Amino acid sequence: MTTGIVGLGLIGGSFAKAYAQAGHKVYALDTDKSTLAFAGVSGVLAGELTRENAGECDLILVCVYPEAAVGFMEDFGPYFGSKPVVIDCCGTKAGVVNAGMKIAEKYGFTYVGGHPMAGTQFSGFKYAKATLFNGAPMVIVPPDFSNIILLSHIKDLLEPAGFGSFSVTTAERHDRLIAFTSQLAHVVSNAYVKSPTAQEHKGFSAGSYRDLTRVAWLNPAMWAELFLDNRENLLNELDTIISSLKEYRDALADKDRERLIKLLDDGKRLKEEVDRG
Repeated sequence: MTTGIVGLGLIGGSFAKAYAQAGHKVYALDTDKSTLAFAGVSGVLAGELTRENAGECDLILVCVYPEAAVGFMEDFGPYFGSKPVVIDCCGTKAGVVNAGMKIAEKYGFTYVGGHPMAGTQFSGFKYAKATLFNGAPMVIVPPDFSNIILLSHIKDLLEPAGFGSFSVTTAERHDRLIAFTSQLAHVVSNAYVKSPTAQEHKGFSAGSYRDLTRVAWLNPAMWAELFLDNRENLLNELDTIISSLKEYRDALADKDRERLIKLLDDGKRLKEEVDRG
């Protein structure tokens, strides 16, 4: 298999390493020429992804910000031909999928929206690893939900990454759910460490602190773009959690023990129900 990777950050770099490790030919494109050169000398790449060799690829994974992903597809679209399946790996889907479907129709290539549900608090090629996606979920937004042959082909193309499951959905549902499962968590974590007490926590923190603050260490430019792309869904989730936090605050301010117990019990019960489901 010949695979093209656009963007050699954590996600793109991990795809590149996974496919190279599996014995596949990998071409890549990155704005940072030093990263591209390092990936080449480390044996991950067969060469740079160009307009001339893009049509040779069986799969092209676009692992850059949404706006850049759309720009790449518009730029390279006339050169893809009918062979490659082009999958973007952006963290939001509505905007990029809408644009991607139109560009694919314009130039006659196969485009699929995607979102690998894996990552770390670190970014960049040096933190990429071939095993990043092992057992992780992959979300797919196809152009045709009834095209079983295409969906099966996509799973085969992504097999070297080692995903544990695939979810097929719409761009709108993806963005609504991801506002809760990912974006809200990043906002809360980032805001949480702004407490002045954070400067004094050493020796007084353990697992709960580490778990809650892990994703506070993020890529500000990337997450700002993703938040703004998914603004309405994220605002809804923020309004919901702010309202919930106010209930806890009011119970504390009123010294209402029974109300506080009920709030805590409700949260525990809902967590148990979600985990069982």
